[in-house]
Amino acid sequence: MRIIIALDIIGGHCVRLTKGDYSTKKTYSHNPLDVAKQIEDHGFQYIHIVDLDGAREKRVINYHVVEEIASKTSLKIEFGGGIRSDDDLSIAFNSGADQVICGSIAATNSPLFMEWLAKWGQERIILGADGSHRKVSTEGWQENSEMDLISFITGYSLKGVKYVICTDIEKDGMLEGPSFDLYDEIISACEGISLIASGGISSANDILRLAEKGCEGAIIGKAIYEGILSLNEIKKLC
Repeated sequence: MRIIIALDIIGGHCVRLTKGDYSTKKTYSHNPLDVAKQIEDHGFQYIHIVDLDGAREKRVINYHVVEEIASKTSLKIEFGGGIRSDDDLSIAFNSGADQVICGSIAATNSPLFMEWLAKWGQERIILGADGSHRKVSTEGWQENSEMDLISFITGYSLKGVKYVICTDIEKDGMLEGPSFDLYDEIISACEGISLIASGGISSANDILRLAEKGCEGAIIGKAIYEGILSLNEIKKLC
C-alpha cells in the first residue's frame, strides 16, 4: 500500500482543516517546499496536494506550490482543488502534477469528466469521491448532494475509472480512525479499482488495517502535523 503524505494549501501555506471547515484552519508551515523536502528526506515518494483556495474559488490558484515542489524534489504529486475546466487541468499537469483529482466536476458534469479520462488516461485522472453520511459532497465540501457515494463510485468504475480517493468527511481531521466499513463496501462493490483512503488515520494500526482491507493507498496528514505519528514511525512500519 502506498503511503501518501498530505499537504493542504491556503495562501501558499501548509494548513489543515477539520471536516473541511475553513474556520478551523490551522497553519503548520509557511514553506510547503520545506515540508516536502522533509517528506522526501524520510524516503517517501508520494504527496497529496490540495489547493483549498482553489476548491473554494472553483479555479486552480496555488499551482506555484506544485511547480516549486515538482522542480525541486523527486516526489510524485497528486493534486486536487479547483479543477473545473480544461485550462485548470492543463495548469495542474503543466505545473508538475503526476495525477489530478477530479471530484466536483465528476458529480456535476459527467461528460466533461469522461472526456478528461479519455484524453489523459486512467493512470492520471483520479476520481475524488468524498462524502458525508454516505452522500457525495462537492465544491470543496461546501455543498452536499443526494447522490449515494457507493453508487457514484461504482458507476464510474464501470466506465473505466481506476483510481479513487474517498474521504468520509465526518472522519476528516478528527484523528478517530478511518471509515473502515465504508472502504469495505467500496472494495467489495468495485472490483479492480485502486482505492485510496483518506481521513481519520491516527495510528499504525489504522495503516495496517487499511492495507489488509486492500486499499491501494492511504493519505496521512493531521496525525503527522500534530505529532501523533512521526514520519520515522510510518517509514519503519512500511
